Amino acid sequence: MAKVKTRDSDTRQTGTISIGSFCLESGVELPEVHLAYEKVGPDAAPAVLVCHALTGNQFAVGSREEPGWWAGLIGSGKSVDTEKFQVITFNVLGGCSGSTGPLTPDPKTGKPYRNKFPHVTIRDMVRAQEKALARMGVQQLKAVIGGSLGGMQVLEWGLCFPEKMETLFVLAATPFLSDYGIAFNRVGIEVIENDPGFHGGEYSNPGEVKGFEIARMTGMITYRSPDLFADRFSRSRSGQEKNGKPIYEVESYLKYQGEKITERFDVNSYLTLLYAMNDHDIGRGRGDWKDALNLYQAKVIGIGYKGDLIYPPSLMKQFVCEVRDGTFYEVDTKYGHDGFLVEFDKWGPMIQHHLQK
Repeated sequence: MAKVKTRDSDTRQTGTISIGSFCLESGVELPEVHLAYEKVGPDAAPAVLVCHALTGNQFAVGSREEPGWWAGLIGSGKSVDTEKFQVITFNVLGGCSGSTGPLTPDPKTGKPYRNKFPHVTIRDMVRAQEKALARMGVQQLKAVIGGSLGGMQVLEWGLCFPEKMETLFVLAATPFLSDYGIAFNRVGIEVIENDPGFHGGEYSNPGEVKGFEIARMTGMITYRSPDLFADRFSRSRSGQEKNGKPIYEVESYLKYQGEKITERFDVNSYLTLLYAMNDHDIGRGRGDWKDALNLYQAKVIGIGYKGDLIYPPSLMKQFVCEVRDGTFYEVDTKYGHDGFLVEFDKWGPMIQHHLQK
């Protein structure tokens, strides 16, 4: 367990924690599971669990040199105040930032699981996190917060362990992934799995899999709104050409995003998490999603983002307004789905308000 100082002079701990053998929903047993984590804030303070999105990791706060993906939300004196709360984030089961996943050696063979890593569900991720928290001595949570894939985890936390938290903050996530969302994920899966460079999951490095770049580009189109693309790029040309044909700024941007993901993320992990997202439905095994609403005991705070194509605020509002104790907010933004990663001044105070209550 490593301890360093963040830019806010909080004590920050990073490391991995073993939860031993773990049986997945499918019945497959992983013989030894580790979850990588980040913890910021006083050990004795109430705990807030943060759940990351598809290509996120455990470094929600990060360091002064490398701020985390929610450094604008979490920290000393910020909306999630690390002087008042200990904030814990895990890299999900199936991830590639230190937790057990496709890059982990299979004890039976000594070689990485790669494409042989078993199917995991959002519930598997949540149950693994609960075991890890217990090993850390954390039995109760002040709140669970997450967006997108993280929001799916928040929803399952409230159903798998309904008495373990006071408040659930669900950002940019719905009670099930829509057919529209599954359709876009299928495009990504197809271009990856049918790429010759994928080699059936046995590629030597992610940069060989050009389909991975295309999958990321497709995803980026759904994460942002048409208005944002229009405002940012305005049909500007990049000044570059390919075979005598002009390249536009928006094309260069998408190409850059596609290339960047291959430098920091594992392709098999990406596929593992896409399949987990497709399987997300809080009603599975509980009647249907409306029956599952009756099982929530914690307060549910839903925050939707205008222009979110995959997780429409209208469905979020319907869901939140039907739970026993729910409050819904819609954030006016041009960022669409990615609104939960930016413009913290617009929605951070909503989280701060309910944490203080």
